[in-house]
Amino acid sequence: MSKIAIVSDTDASLPTELAAKHNVRLVPIIIHFGDESLLTDADINDEQLFDRVDRDGVLPTTSAPSPGAFSEAFQSAFDEGAESVICINVSAEISATYGAAVAAADMHTEEDITVIDSRSLSMAQGYTVLAAAEAAARGAAKEEVIAAAMQIRDRAHLYAALSTLKYLAMSGRVGYLAAGMANLFNVKPILTMQEGKLEMLERVRTQKKAWARVIELVKESTGDRKIERLSIIHVRALEDAQNFKEQLCAEVGCPDEILVTELTPGLSVHSGAGLVGAAYLVEAEN
Repeated sequence: MSKIAIVSDTDASLPTELAAKHNVRLVPIIIHFGDESLLTDADINDEQLFDRVDRDGVLPTTSAPSPGAFSEAFQSAFDEGAESVICINVSAEISATYGAAVAAADMHTEEDITVIDSRSLSMAQGYTVLAAAEAAARGAAKEEVIAAAMQIRDRAHLYAALSTLKYLAMSGRVGYLAAGMANLFNVKPILTMQEGKLEMLERVRTQKKAWARVIELVKESTGDRKIERLSIIHVRALEDAQNFKEQLCAEVGCPDEILVTELTPGLSVHSGAGLVGAAYLVEAEN
């Protein structure tokens, strides 16, 4: 294995098999239904999460992994022969995960650990993680691995459309009356990353127009540059995700390999079921 181990968290939306392929250790975000705590990916996925939410009518809460969980991941890497660890986490603007990883690193005073705030989430974070893992696999030095990750961080984008405000109303982020009115008029909010947060960019009427607007935003963000990597993200909406992928690639030059992946429960609990969008990496400017 590489002498540099890469660790992240499940808010990167990396499928477990892809993370394993690149030797990335994912520390799970925790989902709480009352006194019951479930680990993202290991115990619960988006489908299972919203089956339970729709059945019980209650949204769970989420929490960052403990410093101990990160410490275990770090120690596992060192036990397997790593000489240093680079841990890339979901934006500190939306989660205490980065702080937990920093606290864990402080427990390992005799070992070489670098913790990085990705300032992003989902596959925008995931592409930063993969860039680090690929550089480490090539035998790059630690500073080069970090530079590869940071360079990717500035070229990653994400746009997504919600299908309903029902779940935001359940979370208390919008009122039930406002959500009901929005759903009555078929309003579809569009989300994007802004300064490390997933923010509501604008509201569009109808799903068709929302998808068209997301595609337009992708075009605007790429300009004359190519999309190097592309993921279609969704929350319990695989068929919609496949349809959106076809529409997007009919309008935008897409890479040969396109990942279709779940947002994952640590994030989807906030967006709700039905979200569909694109996370992508734009080639560097000349």
